[in-house]
Amino acid sequence: MTENLSVKEVFTLLVENELQTKKDVTPLVPAYHAEKVSMVSLFCGAGGFEVGFEWAGIEAVLSRRIDIHDKNLFDSLRGRSLFKTVYALDFFYEALETYAKYFTETTIQCANIRHLQSFPIADIYSFGFPCPGFSSAGPRNLKDERNYLYVHCCRALQEAQPSFFIAENVPGMLTLQKGEVFAQIEQDFKDCGYRTYTKVVNARDYGVAQLRERVIIVGVRNDIPFQYVFPRETHGGNGLPYVTLKECIGELNDNSNLYYEGSYSSQYMSRNRKKDWDDQSFTIQASARQAPMHPSGLPMKRINGSKWEFEGDHNRRLSVREAARIQSFPDWYEFSQGKRNSSHNTLLERQFKQIGNAVPPLLAKVIIQPIANYFLSKR
Repeated sequence: MTENLSVKEVFTLLVENELQTKKDVTPLVPAYHAEKVSMVSLFCGAGGFEVGFEWAGIEAVLSRRIDIHDKNLFDSLRGRSLFKTVYALDFFYEALETYAKYFTETTIQCANIRHLQSFPIADIYSFGFPCPGFSSAGPRNLKDERNYLYVHCCRALQEAQPSFFIAENVPGMLTLQKGEVFAQIEQDFKDCGYRTYTKVVNARDYGVAQLRERVIIVGVRNDIPFQYVFPRETHGGNGLPYVTLKECIGELNDNSNLYYEGSYSSQYMSRNRKKDWDDQSFTIQASARQAPMHPSGLPMKRINGSKWEFEGDHNRRLSVREAARIQSFPDWYEFSQGKRNSSHNTLLERQFKQIGNAVPPLLAKVIIQPIANYFLSKR
């Protein structure tokens, strides 16, 4: 029973229980590239981190920007990227199918991190450990087992001792149990031998057409003489104008019918779900049913404090391609639907789960750029 224990005592007990899980999965052996900065991705999902990292690695070497939407150009330059992901781990099958299509040289393993016996050596580790247990939109239950998956990232750091790590999560992790949970997580990362740099960033401040706040934690191993500084915001304020929905998806004219069809829950209709063309999207969630509305047609109408309704005939949720583009994935990046003998909405749920859980590649590119510059300076 934990009812009479303090938050710290409960947390410690649950962490200890998490570490007692059976470790019976042997990691696959990565193929390293001697001239590359090696990367390992835990909870890799569909590869948002990695697309951004490779993108940053190419631009760092070339000292110029490239158009990632030009697939032929991107493919022709990938071999020159500073970074190479050598190992990726997840147990979301459809996401790994997507990942494998675009990262053919990466050793990919479908396994539960809880049961992994050891971790590969690499220069950089990235992980976006699951966030539902931290989200302010959820129950925020201290005992949610997903709150403790980060301890396996600590296992990896203690064993592999990469020079850097980058972690991403929802802002709710900072306030769960009045900040006590995050304070312990941060301390555990430090106890692994790292200085940590933490900031809540909004993806729209870096050119993503979406209001998406996330906590970024950058860890620098204590013996590395480098102080990480978060890149200055490029959009809004005195920077470039925010990227609008019209600029992002206005010319897409997606007639694929790849949007969720079905009823809207009372919770969904409890607030505005439709942005104007000249605004940025609401956060793209890992659910097709919860996708924001397409900005076409008339705005939603507020009936009272907790009820909204649609006006006119042009009302539908965002499609898969529109959501992916808003997340800053290039159009050539296609998301696996898994087994095709499922319903239309089930197929879309699998794709939206990949898209909504991903780190926007453009944001990933920005976050890793200072680290890319550090490795270049050492060559």
